[in-house]
Amino acid sequence: MATPPVPSHMVELPSWLLSQSALHAHRLVSEGLGEIGARAYHYRLLAALAEEGPASQNTLGRRCGIHASDLVATINELEDGGYVRRDPDPADRRRNVVTLTTEGRRRLRRLDTTVRRIQDRVLAPLSAEERSLLSRLLRVLIDHHGNHPGSTRE
Repeated sequence: MATPPVPSHMVELPSWLLSQSALHAHRLVSEGLGEIGARAYHYRLLAALAEEGPASQNTLGRRCGIHASDLVATINELEDGGYVRRDPDPADRRRNVVTLTTEGRRRLRRLDTTVRRIQDRVLAPLSAEERSLLSRLLRVLIDHHGNHPGSTRE
């Protein structure tokens, strides 16, 4: 079945182009990570723990921009795989602190390799210079709109 033509008004809109590219990239990332039994949230949480160290579940959710209900399910999955450990916070026994395990660091390295391979597929038609420029421009937009956890905008 052929894809219906897109009105020319649309293909000139950067917002439409961004959303279409994002949909394609999201699909490729989901499929690629799914092939090794992972999800994007797994990668996000493991990377945050590797970069910033152990954290309470709430802090981790804020760092990663993951809603509390999705966060608990993701931590459960990672804990079941032996990739993270959840312990009571010594300063406040009502909270849990999530820590990356040695196996979690190995898993993160494998996910890094997979995600880099997927990035190459997503950005295949672009040169190294174009990829770098695209990343810089997207960061400018994201920082301007302040809509991600790592944004420099308050």
